Amino acid sequence: MGSLYAGSKAVLLKGTTPEIILDAVSKEQCTIVWLLVPWTQDILAALDRGDIKLEDYKLDQWRLMHIGAQPVPPSLIRRWKQYFPHHKYDTNYGLSESTGPGCVHLGLDNIDKVGSIGIPGYRWSCKIVDESGNEVKQGEVGELCVKGPGVMTCYYNDPKATAETLKNGWLYTGDMAMQDEDGFYFLVDRKKDVVVSGGENIYPVQIENFLSAYEKVQDVAVIGLPDSRLGEITGAVIQVKDGMECTEEEINEYCQKLPRYKRPKKVIFAEVPRNATGKIEKPALRKKYGAEHLVAQQNLA
Repeated sequence: MGSLYAGSKAVLLKGTTPEIILDAVSKEQCTIVWLLVPWTQDILAALDRGDIKLEDYKLDQWRLMHIGAQPVPPSLIRRWKQYFPHHKYDTNYGLSESTGPGCVHLGLDNIDKVGSIGIPGYRWSCKIVDESGNEVKQGEVGELCVKGPGVMTCYYNDPKATAETLKNGWLYTGDMAMQDEDGFYFLVDRKKDVVVSGGENIYPVQIENFLSAYEKVQDVAVIGLPDSRLGEITGAVIQVKDGMECTEEEINEYCQKLPRYKRPKKVIFAEVPRNATGKIEKPALRKKYGAEHLVAQQNLA
């Protein structure tokens, strides 16, 4: 919308391979590029392998890379800055019920807050609440609620869902978040994706961010798997970078840096499926690997 308001050019991609993206940026002289996490991962992997070379493109005018639609691993941006040290970085947070992104915004000058979605946007307010709707203390995890001019009126013909989502003008996002001492908000996970293991709440995104920093990991998804004793355990579905080999022992050794309760109890090497907007398709992963794990448990019993 910003480019339309300013009367500037917007380029629509015909595909999302690293070659197509960089070719479009080069030929159309793009200055701002909106990316999704998997596209960014693909570009970095192609650069690491030497499949593409930056000197083959005209990229001097590219000043800003922008990511949205899902939590962004800080390690991903650190790797990006190694190849593009002059790039500014930004991200927006929003959802369909808030008329898209913009209710929370990081800002170009907050690179030291990489991993955060930012602070409330213009005319927006945020709060984090517990299960009873009470605001939590700064630094504690709860559900992110937003209020502002873009909040929807209702879900069409669904008053029950509307009442569950809209309360006193606040939109309950279903995203778990925390606020740091500087007032910046960090997404922790989707409320429905939280793994409850032995009474302990485990937030998969935190583990995913940790594992994504490992040099052999291309992509990762952490899910809950049914467990007869603990209710659920964490399983890490890891997509290894092309041309590399990785073992469960390596992952377990790397995860020794995590608190014991956050260490994945099961490691699965497989492709991590993402939808068109770059979000991990966790329901499909839970359905596939949850069933397999349950069968394995029953066989052991």
